[in-house]
Amino acid sequence: MSVTSTSPFRLDDSFVREVPELSLPWKGAGAADPRLLVLNDALARELGADPEVLRSPEGVDLLVGRVAPEGSTPVAMGYAGHQFGGYSPRLGDGRALLVGEVLDPRGGRHDLHLKGSGRTPFARGGDGRAAVGPMLREHLVSEAMHALGIPTTRSLAVVATGEQVQREVPLPGAVLARVAASHLRVGTFQYAARLEDRTILRRLADHAIARHHPQAADAENPALALYEAVVEAQASLVARWMLVGFVHGVMNTDNVTISGETIDYGPCAFMDAHDPSTVFSSIDEGARYAYGHQPHITQWTLARLAEALLPLVSDDQATAVAGLTRVLESFPTRYDEHWSRGMGAKLGLERAPGDDALFADLLELLYAQGADHTAFFRSLSAAVRGDDGATRSLLADPSALDPWAARWRADLAAEGRDPAAVADAMDAVNPVYVPRNHLVEEALAAATAGDLGPFERMLDVLASPYEAREGLEAYALPAPSDFGPGFRTFCGT
Repeated sequence: MSVTSTSPFRLDDSFVREVPELSLPWKGAGAADPRLLVLNDALARELGADPEVLRSPEGVDLLVGRVAPEGSTPVAMGYAGHQFGGYSPRLGDGRALLVGEVLDPRGGRHDLHLKGSGRTPFARGGDGRAAVGPMLREHLVSEAMHALGIPTTRSLAVVATGEQVQREVPLPGAVLARVAASHLRVGTFQYAARLEDRTILRRLADHAIARHHPQAADAENPALALYEAVVEAQASLVARWMLVGFVHGVMNTDNVTISGETIDYGPCAFMDAHDPSTVFSSIDEGARYAYGHQPHITQWTLARLAEALLPLVSDDQATAVAGLTRVLESFPTRYDEHWSRGMGAKLGLERAPGDDALFADLLELLYAQGADHTAFFRSLSAAVRGDDGATRSLLADPSALDPWAARWRADLAAEGRDPAAVADAMDAVNPVYVPRNHLVEEALAAATAGDLGPFERMLDVLASPYEAREGLEAYALPAPSDFGPGFRTFCGT
């Protein structure tokens, strides 16, 4: 990776300066024949860059890692991680580089990160490359999550490398240019803690506080306040996943961010039929990261962050354990509050019922009836408007809905709100369109074969997930019955 004389971005490298022990300077491998597949023009402008500059040969060279923008210090970031419960003390960016921190025109700071840019010292035997399909999946699903209003890393671009990547079969290679509030993870803190140097850990915590949770700096115990802020951010994030039926698929500690953004869209997918045991990841043989396990696994992961922060919270270990445990044990309550508030909104209720029995009973009903998660919740606004035909059609036994619907309508009536306003509010939180797995697979297969048309159409549909549009009915339908059983996604390595 050589350095270009100009840059489309204003860049900084505060992470590298403040905690140099947690990264290694490195260069991208470049690409034989880079070709831009997709560019996120709106995101480029938000970052202060001219999309046309990024489309130029010099811009594509930057996006694929052939050159580094002036003022940047590309590094491979180090982190540890519990992968499916097993601890690995040294993971890190095996096929990625942090190019730098983009300073946008409004004063915001965003990591620019290249995925698939070649082997690094953290590669652990991997080839350092990525394939077109998985990188386009991350672009598609991360932008869908952004449109849904869920905190997420975003994709600036996907560039084909002109080279083949060997997986089960040879596949066309690609590099993803990812943008994030930062790439600080629970695993970053685990990596710093294993160095057994409190000054490094403290500098990392100070960096995370300044970047993501500045209110913690003024707390009596900043490290404990940082931990509480991360617990709250993750409780809110995972509740939002659960509300839309999103299954992350690989919630290792190196894929849980300090910022509270969703990161790493490898084996992710959205449920069709509501089922807590839903698993899509090809490597999650024990269903550790099943849809219904996600809140519990998040709390487990936050316990690993607490272990890393122990030396910063107090010199007295018992005091540190007590303080961190108190915050960790607040996670279920925090999660339940976010989830209950969100579920109330999905059902058109301004206040949650006195208990969550209405919600729990509905989810049991959806599971028992094999109802489509997304379509069912969207259909409820039509029921509020007086037509429950669509809702009933989604159930194997429509009459099973009646006892629950009577309770729901009683709760709505007790609030005394205008039904039209209630239905409109429900439509604003219950999407019509999510990345339906069968359509994602079709789009990625076509793109891998050289036809980006289906991918581009799907990207356009998912940009406005709450707006029903004529001619797009197929994008709102669940998968055909012969598609769902056994469907698996892959991480792409």
